[in-house]
Amino acid sequence: MTTIESSPEVVAAVSNASVDADSTSWLDRFVDVFTSTDHKVIGRHYFASGLVGLLAIVVVNILIAVERLDGANITLDVEVIPQLLDAQRVGLVFAVLLPLAMAMSVAFVPLQVGARAIVFPRLAFAGFWMWLGGAIITVVALVNNGGTLGGDSDMVDLFIVGLGVMAIGLTSTAGSVVTTILTTRAPGMTMRRVSPSTWSAMVFNLGVILVMPVFVGTLTYLFLDHRYARTGFGGNEGILDWVGWIFTQPATFLFAIPAVGMLVEIFPITFGKRTPARGVMFAGLALVGVAALGAITQQNLQNLPWAGSQLSASNLDEKARDLVPYVLFNGLPLIGVLLVLLVALQIARPVEGMRIKVSPAVFFAFFGYGMVFVGMLGNMLYAIDDAGVQGTVFEEATLVYIVYGAVLGAMGALVHWAPKLWGRQLNNGAAITLAFAGVAATILATFPLYIAGLLDQPAGVAYDDSDLEVWNILSLVGHGLMAVTALAFVLLMLTSLLGRHDDDAVGDDPWNGQTIEWGTTSPAPRDNFVDVPIIHSAEPMLDLRAASAAPTNGSDS
Repeated sequence: MTTIESSPEVVAAVSNASVDADSTSWLDRFVDVFTSTDHKVIGRHYFASGLVGLLAIVVVNILIAVERLDGANITLDVEVIPQLLDAQRVGLVFAVLLPLAMAMSVAFVPLQVGARAIVFPRLAFAGFWMWLGGAIITVVALVNNGGTLGGDSDMVDLFIVGLGVMAIGLTSTAGSVVTTILTTRAPGMTMRRVSPSTWSAMVFNLGVILVMPVFVGTLTYLFLDHRYARTGFGGNEGILDWVGWIFTQPATFLFAIPAVGMLVEIFPITFGKRTPARGVMFAGLALVGVAALGAITQQNLQNLPWAGSQLSASNLDEKARDLVPYVLFNGLPLIGVLLVLLVALQIARPVEGMRIKVSPAVFFAFFGYGMVFVGMLGNMLYAIDDAGVQGTVFEEATLVYIVYGAVLGAMGALVHWAPKLWGRQLNNGAAITLAFAGVAATILATFPLYIAGLLDQPAGVAYDDSDLEVWNILSLVGHGLMAVTALAFVLLMLTSLLGRHDDDAVGDDPWNGQTIEWGTTSPAPRDNFVDVPIIHSAEPMLDLRAASAAPTNGSDS
């Protein structure tokens, strides 16, 4: 069922709150920052927190890379190393990847489906504050000797609690996003007509709703066991054995889906075409979501235990059975990403009269997709026993590839939709430069660790072979460049956000967009649309002339 707009209560709430900013006191504005029902405000909170998390985790990555420069000796305090490794893994997923993916969902999905507001806005905002509170709790625990190898029992308990609170908060926001997509689409906006970003957001958020309860349930057992008995789950040293699946592949494929969707969101605008084979594109994004099954079954490695010397005609049936889970959890998501690429290449296929309109967002989207793709390829290799890279830094490189790739996708989303969030564009030249800097930083930070893993550098910070040092130096340079890129992007965004010159403003549709959010004003009003938009064509284009005649009361379509 498709409805025209949000529930009357939600619409009334946002309409009553939509007043002239000049007539409100500073206290009202301050309170609105913490209690707003505007999904764009909630999305900005997630974006800002994710970018701050990125800066913090890049610093952690730099410290780990510095420690690896002399693999035989420990430069930092030996008691700090376990906390740094925990902070890296937890932070990459829960402080960077998940909040940025959620930001892309919350900030833009209601606009793209023609809704006046996100459904259950206070639940969505409460989810953000729970996630932020859980992140702070986790940081406090790690700083005070908590974590998976922490020496303070109470801080280990606090670490487990922080992870659970973050998961509950993200699940709350995900429920609001999915409900918005399913129940508040504009008249004529069928599920086949939603944009690639909206579809990828739905797959991602449905995956979060499926995965996080499993994670929280396992954390509950771990907390009780660690608090009282420590006999059933291995104490703090058993934490990663039971919940490590959420911090690695294939679970991270699910969390990177919005970045994959950005490629087919931006390409139609760039090449001035409609999206062909929408069903194939939707199927591809859904196949990436199969990675959620790996998380639900709590598998952090769908192994392919083939030893070449044992592969003979007498045991081919056994090898075929081994291949099924390997392909299901590692291969199907990769096939999905390839289907998305095929649709993107079809969009980019030259035709007579094609006009290309290049925006900075297309570079971020393309590079982000590429880095996620390389990370998924690396995971296919990592899961093969014969490759000999399990237990090495190869897996860390795979994770960083996926997270940094998703970061580039999120930056592209901000560049693309900045006019709808605050009515201005980011500087095109500076943004394009940062896109190239970001992809260079990702490759430098990760590909050398691929090589080091193939050369048997163990996971962690210590190694004996001095020949591996050069690869760790290159990785350090890459993380340093990512720190510069992230900081420069934040400054570029703030420069645009705080701009006060009228000539900095942009029109309602600076990109010649093909989705309905470009039919409203820039920046979008609090309740998104002056009139309820109506979809008439096969693509989710907005007929502005018909929109003014749209009904204002909700009804089924």
